[in-house]
Amino acid sequence: MSVLKITDAAFAYGEQLIFQDITLETRPGEIFCLMGRNGCGKSTLLDCILGIHPLKKGTIQISDKSVDAYKPAELAKKMAYLPQSHEHSFPYKVLQVVLMGRTAYMSRFGSPTQEDKVIVKNLLNKIGITHLSDRPYTQLSGGELQMVMLARSLAQEAPLILMDEPTAHLDYYNELLFLETIASLVKDGRQTIFMATHSPNQAFYLENRGIPVRVGLMCNGKLIETGPPAKTLTSANLGQVYNIEARILDSGETKQVMPVGTLK
Repeated sequence: MSVLKITDAAFAYGEQLIFQDITLETRPGEIFCLMGRNGCGKSTLLDCILGIHPLKKGTIQISDKSVDAYKPAELAKKMAYLPQSHEHSFPYKVLQVVLMGRTAYMSRFGSPTQEDKVIVKNLLNKIGITHLSDRPYTQLSGGELQMVMLARSLAQEAPLILMDEPTAHLDYYNELLFLETIASLVKDGRQTIFMATHSPNQAFYLENRGIPVRVGLMCNGKLIETGPPAKTLTSANLGQVYNIEARILDSGETKQVMPVGTLK
């Protein structure tokens, strides 16, 4: 059974076509990295998966059921979302923020149960942020905040997590820490992650760690190729998608992309 299945999807704002002919499928226990230049339609595709925008054509299924057929609480048990940035205006404690991920399991006027609190405390421990439990989340660094939001997403216990450039505002250390964390989650829990990212080296990093990972390359509103990073992230493909000259460095054990310059 596929976790996420998109078939012949197209979306437009009025007459302006954003993407078309998008067909892809994610498997249980893998990370799918969606890549492409700004404006190619990545974030809009994520919005369509979330049910924010209706497709002009095609279908999107979560666990073999159309995303349109789910009630909001049902969909929250199937899919979680981690944005690249988060507005945090009120000084909720970290434990309270992560408990919000359990909302789909509560009645309309209910409150967190003891079971909900145990699940959240175990997650904080698993991700390594128990020490932040009583901190106001308005006082966290960017790296700490993104780990908290990851914990809140995991609290939904959904088989699929959508991520929109989740490391865009992180420094190098916190980017690696985040990638290490999601790698261990996929290995241990059969979690499926669908992640929009601008960094080919993130896909190579995950592949180097032995994580099941595939890449989808979007260009001019179309998905031009999908597959493992080693086969998909070629110099020719990166040139077509990003209009850059790039070399693939291969030590035999690891691979990474080294940009050389832009193409004229």
